[in-house]
Amino acid sequence: MNSPFKSGGMGNRDPFAAYICDEAALDVLGPVVIEMGWQPEKCNKGGLRNAIQSLSIAASPAILMVDLSESGDPLNDINALAEVCEPGTVVIAVGQVNDVRLYRDLLSSGIHDYLLKPLSANALRDALTSAQAVFSAPRSEDGDDEGEHITTAVVGTRGGVGASTIATSLAWLFATEHNRSTALLDLDVHFGTGALSLDLEPGRGLTDAIDNPSRIDGLFIERAMIRAHENLAIMSAEAPIHSPMMTDGTAFVQLEEEFRQAFSNTVIDMPRNMLINFPHLLTEVNVVTLVTELTLASARDTIRLLSWLKANAPAAHPLIVCNKMQGGASEISKADFEASIERKINYQIVYDQKAATNAAKLGQTFVEANKSSKTTAPIHDIAKAIMGVAEDDGASLEASGKSSSLLGKFDLKSMLGVKKSTAEEEAV
Repeated sequence: MNSPFKSGGMGNRDPFAAYICDEAALDVLGPVVIEMGWQPEKCNKGGLRNAIQSLSIAASPAILMVDLSESGDPLNDINALAEVCEPGTVVIAVGQVNDVRLYRDLLSSGIHDYLLKPLSANALRDALTSAQAVFSAPRSEDGDDEGEHITTAVVGTRGGVGASTIATSLAWLFATEHNRSTALLDLDVHFGTGALSLDLEPGRGLTDAIDNPSRIDGLFIERAMIRAHENLAIMSAEAPIHSPMMTDGTAFVQLEEEFRQAFSNTVIDMPRNMLINFPHLLTEVNVVTLVTELTLASARDTIRLLSWLKANAPAAHPLIVCNKMQGGASEISKADFEASIERKINYQIVYDQKAATNAAKLGQTFVEANKSSKTTAPIHDIAKAIMGVAEDDGASLEASGKSSSLLGKFDLKSMLGVKKSTAEEEAV
């Protein structure tokens, strides 16, 4: 994911400028700057706030070093710095706080590096050389090897079937096992668990996007998303339950568009009601992973959702995943379930309460926390199948999804002793 500061080139701007609070640090920095071939006069007295004030009326340098020592709220001030910095600026921060969380948060906000005081010539030289290398590195938009963008929506046919567990696991696998830059969008604005399962605070990114869709651009994406891994960033929310979601869906469509520009994969954890309220969200989705279970209600709603997808998202390839499979008797058999939906279940995941509990305790995705468990093997297979969509346009998914059953669709409502409802009529 590109940094909000690092989305351009060096161009004709000054190669370097620094805003440092104390003379001792300036004394160490000066000789290194001269050694790099830059002007020592560009090393200014004053910290981050002075940098913000100066750069609001002057062009940004290619490499900017700022001192956070006098900043009471470094993260907020860094965001203010991003507002005045031109695209293409590589920022190195220095400070006195030796805190891992602050370091991670600063890197997530787009800072290239964070150096701890007292500064040493060697550390400065290494950081500045690394910053220079950014401009000679190949730009992803100029020739990305990751291939075509793939968007996956994960939808649960019923609440509690484990759709969010699978969504976060798929995003983690795309980022780690497949080495793809991945965005995870949790559209359960009030009760989403995407950030929780990654042991992260959800932040305000999604609610800010909903409130101000006109602000959504590449810079907003960089600042609003929370990084869970080098290749994985999440946008989610934990909106107050007394605040209804007021949106026409424009923000979600714009987010999807920005994700296609900034990432190689997008995983959308999509509650069922989002399909009803914002059907256009699936226009550019490649694969819809329907997570279900062997119950009458899930079979009914799988039929309805497949019918809805055929009418509203014909380009999206449906993938049926039956989760929480148990060895004992289920509400309906797998054979009857497949006959009712007129296609095979693509993947089955057995119920493993111990593995689920382990993931929750560790604050990790299901697949990360249970790497050696056989339970996670089907999720790895799902990720591989989705990655194959760009190559064969989903042919393998469609082939595995066709049912060879001669039974046809059985009448779910007849089993319940009631008349056929509009659910079946929609699917016929």
